[in-house]
Amino acid sequence: MTDPIADMLTRLRNAVNARHARVDVPTSRLKAEIARILEREGYIQGYKMIEPVAESDGPVIRIFLKYGPRGEQVIAGISRVSRPGRRVYFGRDDVPRVMGGLGTSILTTSHGVMTGRDAVKAGVGGEVLCNIW
Repeated sequence: MTDPIADMLTRLRNAVNARHARVDVPTSRLKAEIARILEREGYIQGYKMIEPVAESDGPVIRIFLKYGPRGEQVIAGISRVSRPGRRVYFGRDDVPRVMGGLGTSILTTSHGVMTGRDAVKAGVGGEVLCNIW
């Protein structure tokens, strides 16, 4: 697989559209940080690391999806910005706002993985991994 982050985002998008309660994603530290931010920003209920059942399986991150009181989707859209073939970087003054501030951009910076708002507060730029609204 050439882009594991895009695979994670596609699994999330498909699970939300299919109204699933949870989705399993192969684990990595970067994916765990993205899940942590999604939980902190209120897009998912939570996540936990699941150890492999069989030796042929690898560890997974189980993400518990969140829906509104009448079953409406909390995650309306999610898009990958920076790809392996085309990296997208922004300086500290150019970090984009998603949906006029209603959405969230997730960046990887020299200070770790953080939201666009946190990056502006910290005065750092970085690679924009994805936008979520």
